[in-house]
Amino acid sequence: MEFQPAIATGGGANAVKKYFAQLRPMERRLAVGVAVILILVLNWVFIWPHFSDFSNLRQRGEQARQKLKLYQTAIAQSSNYEAQVQSLEGQGESVALEDQAINFMREINAQAAACGFTPSDYSRSQSRTNDAFFVEQVQTITVVADDRQLVDFLYKLGSGASMVRVSGLELQPDASRLHLNANIQLVASYQKNVPQNLQSSTANAK
Repeated sequence: MEFQPAIATGGGANAVKKYFAQLRPMERRLAVGVAVILILVLNWVFIWPHFSDFSNLRQRGEQARQKLKLYQTAIAQSSNYEAQVQSLEGQGESVALEDQAINFMREINAQAAACGFTPSDYSRSQSRTNDAFFVEQVQTITVVADDRQLVDFLYKLGSGASMVRVSGLELQPDASRLHLNANIQLVASYQKNVPQNLQSSTANAK
């Protein structure tokens, strides 16, 4: 009873051999060709499409490791990012949003007076923001001053707490050739998130 499977297997192999032995040479070639084609079809359907699976798996694993390393690096530097955010939030002058344009004009007039001239023309001020921390006030002025006064004026504006910078400057001499006609576009950056205590004090003052 224990040797029946072996006998059956051997009998099956012998039957196949006997079957091939009875075939003609042409029939044998045909049978072998059909078997080869069947094997190729099975490989093409079930085996060959999966040749790249291991390579894709390795690539996905490498990408996952790189992403994990990137996340770990970012997490490790979170304290530095928080310090930079606090630093940016502390820059710029703390002025309530509704008072920023007026504050900017006062600053321009005060510095111009300190330098010995008065702006002759003002454009309408504009407010814009595309930043998480600052609101920009844009003001264009026209002045007549000599070169020393003009340089002193721009220097004093830039050194203030409102972070004023010149975004446009047009110069030409006046008729006397002693002064400059200057068309200056100034931009001041103010804190976007004004401290609550400053907003409350501004509202109470009004």
